[in-house]
Amino acid sequence: MNLTAVVLAKNEEKNIVACLQSLSFCDRVVVLDDNSTDNTAALARKESAEVINAPVNDNFATQRNKAMNMVKTDWLLFVDADERVTPELRDEIQSVLQHPTCDVYAIKRIDVFWGKKLALGELYKAAHQGFARLMKKDTGHWEGTIHECFATNRNTCTLEHPLIHHAHDSIKGFLLSVNTYSTIRAKELMKQGIQPSLFHLIFFPLGKFFYTYFFLLGCVEGVQGFIYSFIMSFHSFLVRAKLYQYTMIDDTSSR
Repeated sequence: MNLTAVVLAKNEEKNIVACLQSLSFCDRVVVLDDNSTDNTAALARKESAEVINAPVNDNFATQRNKAMNMVKTDWLLFVDADERVTPELRDEIQSVLQHPTCDVYAIKRIDVFWGKKLALGELYKAAHQGFARLMKKDTGHWEGTIHECFATNRNTCTLEHPLIHHAHDSIKGFLLSVNTYSTIRAKELMKQGIQPSLFHLIFFPLGKFFYTYFFLLGCVEGVQGFIYSFIMSFHSFLVRAKLYQYTMIDDTSSR
C-alpha cells in the first residue's frame, strides 16, 4: 500500500494510543511531537511509531510540510492525535489506494463533543465537505499558520467514511485551545497587514454565532451544539480583540 501516517501531537497522552492503534494498517507511522511535557512520546514509541520532535512555533503548515519532505512513501495520511480512523474508513483507504483515481483525497470528520456526535453548526464543513488528508507525495503543500489547508492543482476526490474527532473534553481545555489558536490567528492577520475594526470586533462574532447556530442548524444539536457555536464565536471575538492589542502595542513601540 506504501502509506505513511503522520500524526500531529502535543501533550496527547490521553489520546495517542487509541489514535495510533487505529493507524496500524499503515506501513509507517510518524508522530510529530510539539515538545510534549507528558508521556505522549513514550506512549507513541511503545506503539512502534517513529517520534520526531517538531515544534510548531505558531505555524502548523510548516510542521506538515516538514513531514511531506521527510516521508519516503508514495502516499501520506495526516491525522491529529485526537482523531480516529474507523474500520470503515480504514477499509476504504486500503481499497482506494489499490486503484487510485485521484492524487488527493478529502476526508470528512465527525466531532464527538461530550458524548454527542456533531455534524452541523460550526462543524458543518468538516462533516459534509471534509479536508485534504490523504495525498500523494509532492502533489502540493500546506498553507496557513492555523486552520491550515493543502494547496494543490491535482484532481481531488472525497472519501465516503469520516474520521472521528474526540476534542475538548472540558470547558477549560476548550478555552485553553481557543486562547492559543486565537493568538496565532491574530498574529497572522497582523502580518498580512489587516487593520482592526470596531465594527468587525462587535458584529463578526455575533454574525458568526447566528450563522452557525441557526442557519447551519447548530441549534438542533442540543446543549453541545449551543456551547460549540458560542465558544467558537468567542474565538472570533478574541482574534479581533487581540488584533487590536497587537496593533496598538506595535504602534506604541514604533514611536
